[in-house]
This record gives sequence, structure tokens and C-alpha cells, in this order.
Amino acid sequence: MVSVPPRRQTEAQTTEYMDELAFLIETAGATATQRFVQRLEKPDIRSYVGEGKLAEIKAYVKHNSTSMVVFDDDLSPSQLRNLEAELKVKIVDRSLLILDIFALRAKSATARTQVELAQYQYLLPRLTGLWTHLDKQRGGVGMKGPGETEIETDRRIVRDRIAFLKEKLETLDKQATTRRKDRQGLIRVSLVGYTNVGKSTLMNALGKAEVFAENKLFATVDATTRKVVLNQTPFLLSDTVGFIRKLPTKLIESFKSTLDEIREADLLLHVVDISHPNFEEQIQVVNDTLLEIGAADKPILLVFNKIDQYRPDEILADDFAAEAAEAERETAARPPLAQLQATYMAKLHDPVVFVSAQTKENLDELRQLLGQRVAALHQQRYPHLAAGEYGEYEAE
Repeated sequence: MVSVPPRRQTEAQTTEYMDELAFLIETAGATATQRFVQRLEKPDIRSYVGEGKLAEIKAYVKHNSTSMVVFDDDLSPSQLRNLEAELKVKIVDRSLLILDIFALRAKSATARTQVELAQYQYLLPRLTGLWTHLDKQRGGVGMKGPGETEIETDRRIVRDRIAFLKEKLETLDKQATTRRKDRQGLIRVSLVGYTNVGKSTLMNALGKAEVFAENKLFATVDATTRKVVLNQTPFLLSDTVGFIRKLPTKLIESFKSTLDEIREADLLLHVVDISHPNFEEQIQVVNDTLLEIGAADKPILLVFNKIDQYRPDEILADDFAAEAAEAERETAARPPLAQLQATYMAKLHDPVVFVSAQTKENLDELRQLLGQRVAALHQQRYPHLAAGEYGEYEAE
């Protein structure tokens, strides 16, 4: 793994970002073996890292039979070619790694098409690297050599495939839009949040659904919608793809129909992993992504999940204190979250909920608050429909 963080970035942030990259690599089915970090004002335009660091990486790759080098940023086509030529192994940047994970996770026809489109859009500007073995066969001035011919042919094939996939997605989008229109008359709630914060587990707990949940990044790629009834008020609950730092732009564009579930929702349940040391930064990443997709103005209910794993930050004096604190931590009860709850309620001027989707702790409090919010939205939108007059929905 290779990263070039800005000089102002703290060591703790750098470690966290590299841990996240290692988790992505593990999710993709590989194993991270070594970390290389070089602090620069900006990445080297030619090889992303400086010459000395590149030589260090090359020596490690050669002596450890490394099969792949993963970079924590997007690489330009020229950087990709230069690094492949220098290191002689597969080079993967952050976008390609995330695309590979999405390709593994996508199950529905829509998700598979969205991922394939994003992959081809990523590949198109990088095609030149595939034909470097024909560089010396080019013709003279005004002539086209075999290498250029191959590149143009390949580009045309990729462009045709992109056009085909866009048409296919338009058809799938129309079908999805029709399905959403059929749901009119019901309030729609979407789960949003950073990846691996427990949205799918919460979906299963609230909606009695069987959505795939796993302790891996992007366990959910396909949007899943279930009907839920709380306080005799029916609504639709959707589980959507998680967000992440530096989410590829092409992926956001390709997942338009999936993100429409968020854009067209009446209420967003923003799920946060309270046990993560930098959960506030993850909240900001999600808020920025919502702003990017045009959903920042939606009513939001903040749900802090994984309270069963929450521990306060501790500063340990020495190794003996560390061992004692660890032993005490294993037997001690979880500290109260009242202070954190009061802080966020004051900051947002709105209720927040602390739950554990895994152990079902405080889920009744979430159901009550969510039921109240949905009932208020339903009454506001459909004032002619009195409470309890839901016919078949109430029975379900």
C-alpha cells in the first residue's frame, strides 16, 4: 500500500486512512503486507511518489514477490504507465479497487450494469497502456502505425460498450421509476451512512428483512426496499450503498438509479458507527456526498449504531497501566452516552438515537421516534387519510 498524504495531515489520520485501505484490500480478497507513506505537498506528477521512495518500493516488491501495489489515490494514465514500467507488477489505484469490490458485490441486473459502466469509463482514458509493446512500430509523419490502430479499435469498442450500457441503464431506470411511482401513497425512508456502519443489520432489525450483512466494506451494493409498519403507519424502508472517503465520481454517476432512492426519500436515517474513533469525519463525508448527489436538504434522523462496541478514548501512562486498563475494560460496563447524546441534540436541535442493531439495544426507542416522524410526514402529505385507514398495509 502506498500513500502520499499532505504534510498537514496528522499521523493518526494517516494511520486510519491506511487501515481503511487495508480493509478495502481485504474485502477485495487480497492481503496487505507493507505500507509506504511519503509526505509531500502534492503527489509527483510522473510517478506519484518521489524517486527515492519509488526505489524503496521497487526493492520491496522484488525481494518479497509482491503481486500488486495499491495506491490510496487515483492515478493518472501516465502515472499508471510509468509505475507499471518501473515496478513490473499490477498497479491498482483507489478507484479501481473500489470498482473491483462493487463488481464482486453486485447481484441485480441494475447493479451489475452500473458497475460495468463505471469500469469501462475508468478504462477508456487508460487504454494506451495496453498497447505499449507496439510503440516502436508506428509509422512516420502523417502515417498511423499498428499501435495506434489497435488503440483506436479498442477505444471504439469501449465507447460502443459504454453507449450500450447507458441505453440499458436508461431502460432499467424507467422500470425503477415506474416501481417507485407504484409506491405513491407511502412515506419513503432511506438508510444512508458510511460503509460498514451497520445499515443492513439495522434494516434487518427494523424491517424483519433478510438483507445480506457482513463485516466487510460495501457488503450492500443493490438497493433493497421493504414495507414496515410502525404505530399503524406503513412506510417503505430502503437500504442503499454505503459512502466512503474519495468515492469514485464515475461510480456516483453510474449509480444514479440506486441513489434516486435517496434523492426521492421523504426521510433519511443517517446511521453512524459510534465505536469508530473518527466517526465525526465519517459524518462529514456522508453529508458531503449527500450534497453532491442533491439530497442534502432532506429531513435527517441521526442514528448512532454499535453502542455495544463503544469505548471512550483513554490515555495510558505506561505498559503496566495499559495492561491493567485492558483487563478492567474487559470486565467493566460500557460507559453512559448521555453526554454525547446531549451534545448532538444541542448541536442539531433534534433528537438523536443511540442503538445497537446487533444486540437490539434501544431499538424500541428508535422505532418510537421513527414512527412519530413517519406519522407526522404522512399526516402532512396525506391529511385526508385518518390514522388507521390503511387497509391492506395495516394487515401486512
